[in-house]
Amino acid sequence: MVNVLCCSGYDPTGGAGIQADIEAVGAQGAHALSLITALTVQDTRNVTRVVDVDAALLAEQWQALWRDCRIAAIKVGLLGDAAQLPLLVAVIKQAAVPVVIDPILRAGGGAELSTVAFAEQVRVQLFPLCTLLTPNAAEARRWTGEMDLDAAARQLLDAGTQQVLITGGDEPGLVAQNRWYVPGQPVRVFEQPRLPGSFHGAGCTLASAIAARLALGEGMEDALQGAQQYVHQTLRHATAVGQGRWVPRRILPTR
Repeated sequence: MVNVLCCSGYDPTGGAGIQADIEAVGAQGAHALSLITALTVQDTRNVTRVVDVDAALLAEQWQALWRDCRIAAIKVGLLGDAAQLPLLVAVIKQAAVPVVIDPILRAGGGAELSTVAFAEQVRVQLFPLCTLLTPNAAEARRWTGEMDLDAAARQLLDAGTQQVLITGGDEPGLVAQNRWYVPGQPVRVFEQPRLPGSFHGAGCTLASAIAARLALGEGMEDALQGAQQYVHQTLRHATAVGQGRWVPRRILPTR
């Protein structure tokens, strides 16, 4: 079995976070291992509380996984606190596999999930170890202070990440555009018809699907194309789990 290590927070609604990772990875044909970095209080509308998971416990979990399982890719989502960063750096270096980071600063409902100081430590310590960074347009602007997405991508690449995919699902317009940046190459724009509604967990789903496809041996371009097509289908079949944003249908029924 091809394993993907998912380092993410826990969302009780199942819309985002580790459950989104597990479902998306499984839908690609891989298996998700997990380190849960934070527990949250949230519904389909917003996050009201985040509780960090102890870094020492995560270290024990990692050592158990490392002794037992072969890891082919890593996906990083919501993190807890700065105490977790040295462990994540060690995990990424020890595994030496492709790393996809979904750099979450704010919940879809607007709640702040990271301080400025912690975000800076993430940028300095994790971005240089990242194969692909997958911020949405709003996150790219918040990470860099640049309104122009091309300028924001240049800053993110300058921070050390190898490649950047800026997603445009929440941008205005009839077509959703995701912009892929590779140093020394022209920007590649992927387009999909914009779907009506607001979704909870689309970014987690995309990053995890990409990580799984890289783990399965696809090249980056094929992984991006396949993962984006998969996410579009999950959003077309999204369901109203609660009274807020709709949740992607990552595992479609067989009947």
